[in-house]
Amino acid sequence: MKQTNENISTTSSDFTQCNGHQDELIKIRKDSDNDDAATNTSSSSSSNLNNSGLVSSVPTNTNELIVLPESSFNIRIQSPGLDTFDLPVTSSELVQEIHQVLMDKEETCHRTCFSLQLDGIVLDNFTELKNIENLKEGSLLKVIEEQYTVREVRIHIRHINELIHSCDIIDLYNGNNGYSLCMVNDITNGDIVSNSERKKAAETNGFDFNVPEYLLPNQKDILLTPLFTTNNKSRPLQCLKVLSYSGWNPPNGSRKLHGDLMYLQVTTCEEKSFHITACTKGFYVSQTTDEKFIPKPVQPKAIFHSLVDLLNNISPLFKKNFATIQRKRCTKHPFERIQIPCQIHPWLSPRFDHTIDFFRAEDANINKLGHEDHIPGQVRDWNEELQITKELSKKTLPERLIRERAMFKVHSDFVSAAIRGCQAVVDGNIMAINPGEESKVHMYIWNNMFFSLGFDVKEHYKDFGGDAAAHAAPTNDLQGVRALNTIDLEGLHTLGTAVVDYRGMRVTAQTIVPGILEKEQEQSVVYGSTDFGKTCATNEKYKELLEKVSTMLKIKPHSIKTEKGDVVELLTAVECKGIVGNDGRHYLLDLLRMMPPDLNYLPVDVEHISPAMKQFDYPKTHKHRLCCLRQELIDAFIEQKYVDFYRSIALNLSKLRSTESSTANDTTQQTNVEEAKRIVNEISVEDNSREIIQSACRSIGSVKDNEFDVRFNPDLFQPNVTLSQTV
Repeated sequence: MKQTNENISTTSSDFTQCNGHQDELIKIRKDSDNDDAATNTSSSSSSNLNNSGLVSSVPTNTNELIVLPESSFNIRIQSPGLDTFDLPVTSSELVQEIHQVLMDKEETCHRTCFSLQLDGIVLDNFTELKNIENLKEGSLLKVIEEQYTVREVRIHIRHINELIHSCDIIDLYNGNNGYSLCMVNDITNGDIVSNSERKKAAETNGFDFNVPEYLLPNQKDILLTPLFTTNNKSRPLQCLKVLSYSGWNPPNGSRKLHGDLMYLQVTTCEEKSFHITACTKGFYVSQTTDEKFIPKPVQPKAIFHSLVDLLNNISPLFKKNFATIQRKRCTKHPFERIQIPCQIHPWLSPRFDHTIDFFRAEDANINKLGHEDHIPGQVRDWNEELQITKELSKKTLPERLIRERAMFKVHSDFVSAAIRGCQAVVDGNIMAINPGEESKVHMYIWNNMFFSLGFDVKEHYKDFGGDAAAHAAPTNDLQGVRALNTIDLEGLHTLGTAVVDYRGMRVTAQTIVPGILEKEQEQSVVYGSTDFGKTCATNEKYKELLEKVSTMLKIKPHSIKTEKGDVVELLTAVECKGIVGNDGRHYLLDLLRMMPPDLNYLPVDVEHISPAMKQFDYPKTHKHRLCCLRQELIDAFIEQKYVDFYRSIALNLSKLRSTESSTANDTTQQTNVEEAKRIVNEISVEDNSREIIQSACRSIGSVKDNEFDVRFNPDLFQPNVTLSQTV
């Protein structure tokens, strides 16, 4: 399965040892959507300089980042059964982050149901450390074991199961729990070899490196196994034979009054079977068997708050292997142990032994309970969560950190749920909303997400390549969503989008615009076209928002003619649709052509092709017309044109001012950009600056004759689009 999703660029903050929780993944993005970013960059930068040449601390506009001081200090943690240890923290961290660190640390990873207390006062998980009274350098936080609930028991058992399988490479290939395959250790292990082994290898064959046999010439078969990591050769350590929920679940009414929450069944590596009862105080081994229910404990006072402590007591092999696995897990780099927003799902995988895992079986059940995205009546509103996190304040650095963490968390949860939904769609576990139509045009709604298949529905892409164009459109749309999210423009919203390739089918998952299902699409669209330009609508609010977008994405404003002859001015491609949801937000959909088309893949005029070339089936036609240039290419092209613009001005100024014409031609070609900028800044009206700038603008193809402004028209060479005079 290959999964592509709306990517959020991330950078890592400081990690403590064994701190692999996902909240540590944050990103700090500079605002590029300020009102003055495109036009007043030079004036704003110069106004921020004081007389000494240092940047002034006085903000010039309301969107400027305000950096607040952040202090770091050490606190002491006292956990049951362990010595007190120090933990470095910062004042902006939440108490919940300390919880995550303790749940990942080797010595305390098996505890999940606990609270942190300072001087006997329980700390709220969502409180920042700087807001906690009497918390200072050297303060002692006590880990207090709390009573379990059914939810806490489920969380605890699943966490223990993840710790047991934390080093299983099959989970990396399958992308379980948000993890992906990492080959850094396997690649670098070859460089960490003792000198004696190197000398021994050199003595045996005379070379430090032997070319593998499968790379030698005249090989009939090329092996794929070398593409796998070497870790799959070693079998993972086994802690338990079976860990599952017991068939005696759920507890009856009388046992619930005694505090029973859940029953487990465990088979150890010593081939011993135990029935474990989870109660509000912890876990204990009961006298229950497979045939008879006896709730009495085997040892009346042997109640353990952690399941790991109980398993250590009844199984020596579990105690040994579990400790080994946790040591191995914590030796990995923190980047290998964190959940990432854009997982890697390799299409090639080695063959693994199929082992029993009841939790894997539970995850495969689409109607499983105990998870928030499947509980009836508590389905998450993905669109509202994504938009609320986008609208969080970002004026100060702590506010930005909170905003980016919230965006990362919601986005990761959305992608994870979208993957499960797409798999369920392809597997046929979700009923289509249009079951009477052909299977390839089926559409689905599940978990507040809309799913569609990569086929041409109702010949929508007939003029663009049919199913081939419909297959390429979701990835183009995803690139457009990514570009708009990078701009991060206030007031303009996009849908949460994930594209999943699974079992040879492409499925697109999107959040649902509030109110869009209550009326026809033509009635909802207030900007753009629903029929590729035959009819088109415009809106002043969208024009105001998209004016900033077109400036940053280098989209040329243009006008098109509809079938009725109306001239409509557009700031995006004609397919982009603006919809005002019932929540009052302005959404932009169908961003498949936010980038200019790649003319190399469009049909060419065959009239000028010789008959000889036509015999060889030239020209080759691409299977669809939705090929677009990459955003990275556009940025590189604009940067090069920017350099050419300044060099052109510098060349003309040098010719105008130079008294030694013989040396002018030799030096101007090597004029660097900084020197050119210095010369341009000295332009005056007396030096015919206007003519020089106009000449430079014409040479690089600027849409304006008095400043650098290179734009691209995304509607060029598009069928059914009639361009009017551009603006």
